[in-house]
Amino acid sequence: MKILVSSLVCLALAEGLFSRRSMYEELRERGVLKDLMKSQQYSVDGVYTENLLNQHDMSYFGQISVGTPPQSFYVHFDTGSTTLWVNSVFCKSEACSEYNRHGGPRDISYHPLFDPNKSSTYYSNGQQFSIHYGTGSLTGVIGYDTVNVGKLTVTNQKIGLSITEPGNHFARPLHDGIMGLAFKPNQQTIVDTMIQEGLVEEPIFAFYLSRNSERGSEVVFGGTDPSHYTGEIHWVPVAQDSHWQLVFEGFVVNHQATGWCQTGCSAIVDTGTSLLTCPPQYVDSLHQMLGAYKDQNGNYIFDCEVVSSRPVLTFVMNGAHLHLDSSAYVLMEEDSNGNTYCWSGIEASHEAYRNGLPYWILGDVFLRQFYSVFDQGNARVGFATLA
Repeated sequence: MKILVSSLVCLALAEGLFSRRSMYEELRERGVLKDLMKSQQYSVDGVYTENLLNQHDMSYFGQISVGTPPQSFYVHFDTGSTTLWVNSVFCKSEACSEYNRHGGPRDISYHPLFDPNKSSTYYSNGQQFSIHYGTGSLTGVIGYDTVNVGKLTVTNQKIGLSITEPGNHFARPLHDGIMGLAFKPNQQTIVDTMIQEGLVEEPIFAFYLSRNSERGSEVVFGGTDPSHYTGEIHWVPVAQDSHWQLVFEGFVVNHQATGWCQTGCSAIVDTGTSLLTCPPQYVDSLHQMLGAYKDQNGNYIFDCEVVSSRPVLTFVMNGAHLHLDSSAYVLMEEDSNGNTYCWSGIEASHEAYRNGLPYWILGDVFLRQFYSVFDQGNARVGFATLA
């Protein structure tokens, strides 16, 4: 099971930079929720597009529905975990309550609860499950039901119904659950069910993640969206039955090889991690090269006046050189007083090594820079230049 350096960590880190106004209200005022609900689409038979909401560049949510008649939820599309789960009526934790963590009443529509008794297509044998993420956990019961992702209808999909969600990690607007998309066929992810039921043209899916909270983020099932990328897709093999785990052969800072990946570095490609995570044995040295410093809370900070002159990072993967400039790895936020902060989108991984190699997580900081394609049929991931 994935140990997640997730958007939940990053939201906690950045929470002080944002107002406490409801994210739901903000998105509704911007018209994003309305646009999302109007624009579910598919381009050709077997290729389906799901539009995603960008929550402050920290996480990306899409709307799905479960059951017959359908009950709607906003879930985090996560390539670093396997289980599709939603809040349920069985759950009595804070994330499933009618009251938010500040003690005031809230609209229950922020966190709808799936009621299996209201679905004529739900069934369960009562199997229990437990998931431990890096910053949160939950327990629940496994069931099976119809799941709609945009115009795509998946039947007999395994789905987790939460019973306990300790702490407040999931007690946030737009976080009604998680859709696991890891490369784990024996776990019956929703992509595996799509493939088994012959719903998609090809056994692949692809992400475009917008930046600076802009609209337009999407995931495509069964193909790619050529409007979002240009040139060829650079393919990198991944380990079978993994969280999209690959090995890359080089890491370069400011066009100078670091030597950190001389025998290879291991990484997972994870839409559920907000940041780019670096092996802990290298994280201080890397920030020193980038000109960052630590604040009193131990966070790596940049001088906003010189961000544009910070070095380029290059990942060498299967012969391709994939570049991240400073606009990708420096995150800029403005507080309620109009002060701008520049903090690092790179942090230490929770593991120093995986399979004997230095371990990275290629999260959203990395993925926003490329169009990313996940090919289950050929056990590979692909990266292309954004259009």
